[in-house]
Amino acid sequence: MWVERRVLHFMGVCMHYQRQGLIMEPAKPEHGFRQYPVSAIDRLRFIKRAKKLGFSLKEIKQLELGGSHCKDIQILVEEKQRRIHQQIEGLRTIQLALDEMISSCKTGENADQCAFIDTLCQKGFLDD
Repeated sequence: MWVERRVLHFMGVCMHYQRQGLIMEPAKPEHGFRQYPVSAIDRLRFIKRAKKLGFSLKEIKQLELGGSHCKDIQILVEEKQRRIHQQIEGLRTIQLALDEMISSCKTGENADQCAFIDTLCQKGFLDD
């Protein structure tokens, strides 16, 4: 049962990446099933690792279009790094805002009024 689920998952992933143009679809024999080359596993590993680093499928295609041109790939990776830094800064801003909201909570003092809601309604709170 475990092997069957793994095979079905593999096939689903392969078909998804075929539709995205990330892996080639092997020819289907007249009778039987498509057979993926062993290199498809390496390909899937590459895609999975790139996704873990935050690359979208579109960005993974761009990485491949860079081919062996290291400078082109470096530019794409540096751009990704810049966007990740921006996301981290955004998350830090959210974290500080949540910390502020938690510290302003006066639970039990006035049950009719919630400091969280009041903070969200304040002008200037998290405004760009």
